[in-house]
Amino acid sequence: MRFFALLLVCFTLHAAPDDPVVTTLAPGAAAPDFTLPGVDGRDWSLKDFAAAKLLVVVFTCNHCPTAQAYEERLKAIVVDYKNKGVAVVAISPNDPKSIRLDELGYTDLSDTFEEMKIRAAERQFNFPYLYDGETEAVSRQYGPTTTPHAFVFDGERKLRYVGRIDDSERESLVKTRDLRSALDGLLAGNTPAVAQTKAFGCSIKWAGKQDQVKAFMEKLAKEPVSVEAVDAAGLAALRKGEGSKLRLINFWATWCGPCVTEFPELVEINRMYRHRDFEFVAVSANFPDEKNEVLKFLTRQQASNRNLLFGSTDKYALMAAFDKEWSGALPFTVLVNGAGETLYKKEGAIEAPELKRAILKAIGREMKH
Repeated sequence: MRFFALLLVCFTLHAAPDDPVVTTLAPGAAAPDFTLPGVDGRDWSLKDFAAAKLLVVVFTCNHCPTAQAYEERLKAIVVDYKNKGVAVVAISPNDPKSIRLDELGYTDLSDTFEEMKIRAAERQFNFPYLYDGETEAVSRQYGPTTTPHAFVFDGERKLRYVGRIDDSERESLVKTRDLRSALDGLLAGNTPAVAQTKAFGCSIKWAGKQDQVKAFMEKLAKEPVSVEAVDAAGLAALRKGEGSKLRLINFWATWCGPCVTEFPELVEINRMYRHRDFEFVAVSANFPDEKNEVLKFLTRQQASNRNLLFGSTDKYALMAAFDKEWSGALPFTVLVNGAGETLYKKEGAIEAPELKRAILKAIGREMKH
């Protein structure tokens, strides 16, 4: 049971103390109007769904693992109910500037509008996906408490059901399909047996948390930075994994332009995933007597991860100890699991999205309870 992971990702049913007071729309209320940009390049308004017998508005986002768990189920609802006159629209309520890096431990994408476009394309969303993170004005009128949070409106656009999609983010454990039950009842001309349920997922990232994000980054900046010499035996052990953690290893040098350019991305990746079964090890290929120069660079980068420095002037022996197939080109990045299996290898600059996907594939997007 990964209790601490649950806490770090901020799975909560309640607003944080400094969140704005937002009231969830009550059953019977009229649907607030909206005009929001969609990932498809057009603006969407309530009137665009006028022909639908029922309208489902789901507040969701990219980064939340619970929201991710419901993506396929939401797509299936669109398919199953489209010909019955049901329209589905998704809205992301989150302010991207109010999300800390450690809240991105289960995703390769944050909640910016551009990243929403990527997510929608990758997951082939079959519903409009709208961005409200700029002002959150629409979200404040509807009052979602979590992502995801579903609202069902009838033909007169009165709220008839609000709450969860079903009773477990793990589909194999679902016993009550609340959203589908509400839709079936309304389509049959009946009042839903249950008009409101609690929702479960990640808290809404309301604007105004920038100070929290700033404080978090300042705390990270104060973490100690160090570097230690490593010999051939140490590099061989590093390559073997020998542990439960996923290990990202990057070879770099202060004189290597691409290394210096990509290093901040590697630090950010470490900050995203380090609270999971993951560690980042940076290995400088500078000479041992250049330790001070290496440490200065690492300090500027706030690289509080594990840092190593070639402990011998025989670079070829050190290279061979880690990977005999390595050509010697820098930067060189390898992702290995605890058994020493190579999951990602790149000579030259990394592609950050590709690397993040490899990491998530290895440690999983899904929360483990």
